[in-house]
Amino acid sequence: MQEGPCVRAADIDAEAPILLFDSGVGGLTVLGELRKVLPQAPVIYAADMAGLPYGTKSEAQVTARVAGLLGRMTERFAPRLVCIACNTASTIALGMVREVLEVPVVGTVPAIKPAAAMTKTGVIGLLGTQATIRQAYVDRLEQQFAGGKRLLRYGGPGLVEAAEAKLRGESVDLSAINNAAQALRAMPGGSDIDTVVLACTHFPLLEEELAQAFGPGVKFVHGASGIARRIAQLTEGQEYLRREPDRALFTGQGEFPGAYEKALTRYGLPEGGRF
Repeated sequence: MQEGPCVRAADIDAEAPILLFDSGVGGLTVLGELRKVLPQAPVIYAADMAGLPYGTKSEAQVTARVAGLLGRMTERFAPRLVCIACNTASTIALGMVREVLEVPVVGTVPAIKPAAAMTKTGVIGLLGTQATIRQAYVDRLEQQFAGGKRLLRYGGPGLVEAAEAKLRGESVDLSAINNAAQALRAMPGGSDIDTVVLACTHFPLLEEELAQAFGPGVKFVHGASGIARRIAQLTEGQEYLRREPDRALFTGQGEFPGAYEKALTRYGLPEGGRF
């Protein structure tokens, strides 16, 4: 699948940022991996808090919102590359976004392929949003990479909110996490799950709590490191120059970015604002 127009490295402004976009702060898990491979790259992190959560919205709502926001952000900030660091937005709107933007676009999809290679029992759990787990895109990934395996899907209500709360330094709603684990375990074959795909960029933030809920012997897999490597490949040979600190931008009227100040600083985003 094409990721957008190819641009010569020599034609890229060294100060042009990489734009990471998510419905909330889950995409920080992708940013953390990106820092490991491209520590010198200037980054703008955009969180659509006004639209959170995406998982309960219709496909048409998600597509229109994501394409519209990214169109305006690309025009304003002239990024060298856009990463949709959100499984729900990617599985629904990635094709449309690539059609309307004139820069490379990297999406985020459930890590079914590596999970299929890891499982010993052949039974894989997939935790995503309600919107993600019903997408035909996920069906195709299952058919392509998990043939002969059993993929059990669950759209975990409350997990995104729990991850957001954890990053704000608040207590985590363990009931949502325990319910998600119990729901997957209760499905036919669920007792044999040994690998769980975290098909939302928020969910790796809850890996410790999820591990306790599932019990020993379960491995978790997500796509953040693979996304970071793909971004590095697509920008190979380009120069980077960071004259100002990286920043986070938020839509909406909540207490942003103050509520996430510590977490944002930890991810190298000392400056914040609204879009």
